[in-house]
Amino acid sequence: MKLIVMRHAKSDWSTSAGSDHARPLNPRGQDSARKLGEWLRAQGHQPDLALVSTATRTRQTFDLLHLPDLRTQYVDVMYHAPAEVLFDTLMSATGETVLMVGHNPGMAEFAARIVAAAPQHDRFRDYPTGATLVVEFPAHKSGWAGLEWHNGNARDFVIPRELPVGAAG
Repeated sequence: MKLIVMRHAKSDWSTSAGSDHARPLNPRGQDSARKLGEWLRAQGHQPDLALVSTATRTRQTFDLLHLPDLRTQYVDVMYHAPAEVLFDTLMSATGETVLMVGHNPGMAEFAARIVAAAPQHDRFRDYPTGATLVVEFPAHKSGWAGLEWHNGNARDFVIPRELPVGAAG
C-alpha cells in the first residue's frame, strides 16, 4: 500500500475571496501543482484514489496535477483537519495507492506521525506549501483499516522549489 501526503500549493492571500475556504492558488502555486503532477507521474506514483479537502486551493492543486483514471472524494472534514482526523479518513479509504491533499498544520503532523522515520530533508518538519511525501506500508489484510501510526516507510519527499523550472512546460 502506498500513500501520497500533499499539502496544497501556494495560495493567493491578495484575493478578495469571501473566506479562507474560498482562497485560490496564486500563479506560483498553479505552476507548482503542475510540476508536482509531472514529478508524481515521472516517479511512477500513480494513485487510484484521491481524498481532497473541499477548500478551493486544495481542489485547484489536485486538478492541476492532471492525474488520469483516478477516483476522487472531496472530504469536508479534511479542511484544516488535525492529524487524527486525517488518519481516520485514510482508514476508510479503498485502493492500493491513495493521494491526500490537505492543509497545515494537520498535514505536517500527520506526515511526521505516519512514518517510522522521517526523511532526511530540512523542510520535512515545517511541510511548506506543495510538500509531498510518498509512504509505503506493508500489505495488511484489513487494508487501510489496519493502519497504525509510525508504521510507514518514507520513499520520496519533495517540495516544489526542488523541481526543474521548466517542468510544467
